[in-house]
Amino acid sequence: MNADGFILRPMDISDIGGAMKLSMAEGWNQTENDWRLLVEDPGNVCLLAEIDNKIIGTTTAINYANDEAWIGMVLVDKEYRGNGVSKSLLASILEKTAFIKSIKLDATQAGRPVYKKFGFTDEYTIARMVNTSAMKLSTVEYEFEPEPITPRDTREIVAMDEVVFGVNRKQLIKFLLRYPGHGWLLRKWGAIVGFVLGREGSKYYHIGPLVASSTSDAMMLISTAMEDLTDKSVAVDILCDKMELIEWLNSIGFFRQRDFVRMYKNENPFPGKIADQFLICGPEFG
Repeated sequence: MNADGFILRPMDISDIGGAMKLSMAEGWNQTENDWRLLVEDPGNVCLLAEIDNKIIGTTTAINYANDEAWIGMVLVDKEYRGNGVSKSLLASILEKTAFIKSIKLDATQAGRPVYKKFGFTDEYTIARMVNTSAMKLSTVEYEFEPEPITPRDTREIVAMDEVVFGVNRKQLIKFLLRYPGHGWLLRKWGAIVGFVLGREGSKYYHIGPLVASSTSDAMMLISTAMEDLTDKSVAVDILCDKMELIEWLNSIGFFRQRDFVRMYKNENPFPGKIADQFLICGPEFG
């Protein structure tokens, strides 16, 4: 037991309900399926803090092929903040992932100073943009039309994501492709040149990740992904260097809600191909 009266322990499936209460209290977008992906995989590290059998804090690290640990879901019950809960969780998870080559995360503005104290360095900024009532976009005919992702495309999508993100995220891509109709690809001259995935959230339908070789291709993929989302609440997390795409999103009803700062600890051996990364999967997954 910690000096402040809480204990740290690994999360298991039975803890998902309590973890969901914390993320819902913060207005975050995760679902039980998201938590399940994090907790069920034995290669991941998921920790919680509890006091008197009440979950008061969490943090997770999804393990991408022992190359990168992605830290997320750093949550502390408001009643227990200021007692060292988040620092204890972070110190513990960094210790348990020390064997992994790269440690990264997407920090909120409130969390960034804490991560800096643990040796994290800024990489770039990501904007959360939301549209609370997505409009039906005008139909445009393109020379190359996006098409639904099928199971036979999985290997190529995983390989493309690895080049752009920087490490292999096979378990995440397969999780996102589990739901038919949520993934689209763009094929030109027989080769996949871009793709977009998405998932239902507790507040918003989240579009991302999105990989493309040009802004126009990214717009085409987003437009296709939004065809069945009319009047729904939609969120995207976009790299802030993609100014043309940000302006286009503004023009179709998205507004900037908040920013994240992508950070890495000590070194950044897997930076990926930032030019082709337009939307991320979310701060909990990278």
